[in-house]
Amino acid sequence: MKAKKILRDWVLPIGTAILLAFLINKFLFFQVSVPTKSMYPTIKPGDRIVVTRVYDKGKLKRGDIVVFYSDELKETLIKRLIGLPGDKIRVDNQRDVYINEEKVDQPYVVFNGGIGGEFKVPEGKYFFMGDNRGDSLDSRYWNEHYITGDKIRGKARFIVFPFKRFGKFVYGEEALK
Repeated sequence: MKAKKILRDWVLPIGTAILLAFLINKFLFFQVSVPTKSMYPTIKPGDRIVVTRVYDKGKLKRGDIVVFYSDELKETLIKRLIGLPGDKIRVDNQRDVYINEEKVDQPYVVFNGGIGGEFKVPEGKYFFMGDNRGDSLDSRYWNEHYITGDKIRGKARFIVFPFKRFGKFVYGEEALK
């Protein structure tokens, strides 16, 4: 009788909570901690970000902050989505970005830099850059410049830690305050 009460009052609720936490993490959203300055000042080293799983890659838009796995680097990264499948990307000598020959407004870039180049995004693949262009090891530098859709884990939604930065992403000069 006492064992039944312990099972009903403790083991079953704790087991259910663990199962629910596992399922939510596996299928709905998860959290990442950012170790580098590649997305600075939008995301700062040590920020913890809530990421929602992406099942329909067609809903991703240029400018989204995306978490993906790089086979080449053998690690999970967080970068800004710049090029969709079929896009032609050009980063000129002033480090302005053109997508399909149209200059892109990038208010989230405060520290521009890095190398330029031209890239044609193949079907089913994506092109990423960090917001801190002068200090981001991104698609421009990789041997394989593109990430396949199946490597995309999710879309970053908001900062949960540190608490003073809790909420939606702030970018550009405003993020430096």
